[in-house]
Amino acid sequence: MPIQAQEIVALLLPVLPYLLKAGEAAAGELGKQGARAAWKKVQALWNRLRPQLQARPQAWQAVRNAAARPQDPAAQAALRQHLEALLRADPALAADLARLVAQIQAPGARSVSIGGSVHQSIIITGDGNEVTR
Repeated sequence: MPIQAQEIVALLLPVLPYLLKAGEAAAGELGKQGARAAWKKVQALWNRLRPQLQARPQAWQAVRNAAARPQDPAAQAALRQHLEALLRADPALAADLARLVAQIQAPGARSVSIGGSVHQSIIITGDGNEVTR
């Protein structure tokens, strides 16, 4: 299945300010939150994508705008459009990013993956649990 720009935006947007810092301090901030393994995977995705974005001034500006205003739908859309153009223009890049995104999204033991929203639900992981309503 081809990678979608929206998937990449969704993964990068929450950590884009840290990725732009690109220093050990940023990794340390996230590492303190217990996300060291996930951070390394997202960093690998970013390291593959960043040079392509930096080579295109408008795309790089879209990255900076999205990092500065992550809740802004227009900034998200602009970034998504530049990513879509990159993916169409470079099938090898698209394949690499698809592999990296799959590694990030791969569920671990006892993990829960939710598409959409969960409303008035109970989510339990572990063995021998019993739910009574």
